[in-house]
Amino acid sequence: MAEKSEKMTKQELRAPDAFQLYGAEASDWLEKRRQLIGAAVAVIIVGGLIAALVNYFSTRGEEKASKQLGQALQVLDRPVIASTEPLQPQPGEEPPFKTDKEKDEAIVKSLSDFRAAHKGTEAAVTAALPLGKAQYRLGDYDGALASFSEYTRDADKKEPLVASAYEGQGYAHEAKGQLDQALAAFQEMAKVESGEFLQGMGQYHQGRILAAQGKKDEAAQMLADLKSSQPNTAAGRLATERLAVLAAQGVKVPEPKTAPAATQAQDAG
Repeated sequence: MAEKSEKMTKQELRAPDAFQLYGAEASDWLEKRRQLIGAAVAVIIVGGLIAALVNYFSTRGEEKASKQLGQALQVLDRPVIASTEPLQPQPGEEPPFKTDKEKDEAIVKSLSDFRAAHKGTEAAVTAALPLGKAQYRLGDYDGALASFSEYTRDADKKEPLVASAYEGQGYAHEAKGQLDQALAAFQEMAKVESGEFLQGMGQYHQGRILAAQGKKDEAAQMLADLKSSQPNTAAGRLATERLAVLAAQGVKVPEPKTAPAATQAQDAG
């Protein structure tokens, strides 16, 4: 049995993807389409965070909460200092963080304090998503699950970032070894994926979890269908790599049950 494929090891097959689409691909997609999905969604990931959120919630009668959310979210803009390139703050600016852990701890404190002071507001619900992400990175999976669950329960179901909250739930359950719950969260994610944002990722994550549960033939079928129907998306490319790992483990890659995409939309990444 081969120990690894060209691009992905068996260890990577078992591990969560660590919010990979909160990185370069999601940021690029949102930057290109921020006018289409709305300022309050785009700024969570790609910047312009404070001013846009203030404007968003001001129109909903929550001006005070929105302004204070902007202040609470300023911690997200503070950089983490690189050990080889010391960064001196400008006059009036907060100093950079020494580590990612220190920054995440500051994010948790800032957003937790804000949410405690503004319970029941839309701004408090919005803050639950970046709070959950920081809690996840710190290893507080129960706290992350509570934050993501509040967002999925209370946020507007038409918001594209609801899919991100379900993804966060799935990752947190997976980190706790709760694979059945993780699979359920990723199934919900697949139901709410909005347009090109995170397109196909709910299905991809389901394939990962099925493989981790030992249901490798079922996983291979799901991934093969995803590869066929969405070959040019980030999810389709990841499915291709996962299939290569399964094949290296001796799993027969099945023919897709879904028809190949006749005209694939422009790459969401």
